[in-house]
Amino acid sequence: MGTPTIILHDSFRDPQAELWFIEPPGFTTLPLDALLPEPGSPAADELRAVAAPFLDSAPNEMFRQQFIANFSSAQKLLAALRDVGMVHCSIGMHHDDTDKAGSNNGQPLLSWFTVSWLETPVSPRGVMAARALTSSAPSSGSEYLELACGPATFSETVITPPADSGLPLQSLLQMRVHLPHPDCKRLAVLTVSTTATSHREEYRAILRQIAESVSFDNPLEEDPIRERDTER
Repeated sequence: MGTPTIILHDSFRDPQAELWFIEPPGFTTLPLDALLPEPGSPAADELRAVAAPFLDSAPNEMFRQQFIANFSSAQKLLAALRDVGMVHCSIGMHHDDTDKAGSNNGQPLLSWFTVSWLETPVSPRGVMAARALTSSAPSSGSEYLELACGPATFSETVITPPADSGLPLQSLLQMRVHLPHPDCKRLAVLTVSTTATSHREEYRAILRQIAESVSFDNPLEEDPIRERDTER
């Protein structure tokens, strides 16, 4: 087997970035700034220009209005998530190669991966990670680990919408890993969500793979200690 290819996203070189990680194949990053432009801004005009050819090719007006309504709902959801600290969102599409009985009728497995920041009282990082488990909703599969970026806690919950919510009555599996930032003031929360609840182990492995790649220091920068040693 050859060495796996790693493609660097433009955000990898963002001078404002505070966390770096590697996403496995199958995830597509959503451009949040482009999808949530300020009304009347040049970015809003660009979004309309990009959507225009697709809307013009729609078979009828009903289809166009349905698409606009669905897109607007998705924008509201993304805006609500960003308001509570989300800084990254990806859609995962994976082939179900473990479905021996063909129960998913050949449909790809859909998931969401998000990264959010959660402000916390100043504490040692180990305490922050442990507190994240006790202060969150009841969960299963909890685990405390020491990763390359520091302490981490894994947890998972299964949520079913109420019958009167208007949402599809599908169980939603949410898996989270809490990673305390070195400044001891906040947590990076990595979440994978999917309705494919029977694939718990596979999605837990995906989230763990991402968490193990996390760095709070830009891995492309030279080690300052090594540079100083070289200059002596």
